[in-house]
Amino acid sequence: MTKSSIRQIPIIRVKDGEIEETIDALAIEEPLEIRLEYTLNGNIMVQNVSVTMRTPGNDAELAAGFLFAEGIVKNINDITNINYCFIACAENKENVIQVKLNEGVIPNLQNTERNFYTTSSCGVCGKGSINAIRTVGAFAQQKDDLAIDNELLYQLPEILKKHQQVFAETGGLHASALFNLNGELLMVREDVGRHNALDKLIGASLQKGLLPLNNHILLLSGRASFELVQKAVMADIKIIVAVGAPSSLAVELAAEFEITLAGFLRNRRFNIYTADHRILFPVHENSN
Repeated sequence: MTKSSIRQIPIIRVKDGEIEETIDALAIEEPLEIRLEYTLNGNIMVQNVSVTMRTPGNDAELAAGFLFAEGIVKNINDITNINYCFIACAENKENVIQVKLNEGVIPNLQNTERNFYTTSSCGVCGKGSINAIRTVGAFAQQKDDLAIDNELLYQLPEILKKHQQVFAETGGLHASALFNLNGELLMVREDVGRHNALDKLIGASLQKGLLPLNNHILLLSGRASFELVQKAVMADIKIIVAVGAPSSLAVELAAEFEITLAGFLRNRRFNIYTADHRILFPVHENSN
């Protein structure tokens, strides 16, 4: 994120009936249109696949992560480059990004009919049915022996808070953070849309060759919704911890894919909803 993600505006602040004129910082929210360019039967095809309301910054990661999480591309090798639409777009060219696929790569667009219009508050709005968003993951389900100490989880929100640069100034962004199993922060992405923040995180991981993320912890700054768990499934994330509450459908999906899902992580407490075997607690001997 950069300063271009923030807008300063004059406001009137009221406190205990007293008013003052001051300046406030707002997180910018603008539309981003994601277009695909690929070759089909010798013809160059350009197709709009998504419009999402997002905070500008890390747009290439957002586009890559979205396409991967939706199963439209399989890996980073499918993509030749990602650029803003400077030539074909006379207006709002920084709000249109075009993803060019390698020769011979045909995107999986069978679900694009479900209308990929999303808002900052809902990552699955416009999708026809729950079956349409149960995309097939790129990684085979395998047994694992992942285990983390419960004490490690208590530290994560404070570590994230120190690295939420735009949130610190605006108070208006969601964040997705990736930690290793030792609790070391690897990356943070922010956005007005919680699903966008995770797409940016997955896109960055895709570009860095980190996928699958099956040896990592995903921390969500807000609630854990179905679409966030679905994206985590695509990236093969096994442990998701949220500061807020999960939805019922998020819990069902996490259970289906044996993902450890915890919520309400705050003030040295959290709830475990699924796959509790990955979180370790000290063994207390009987006092008798």
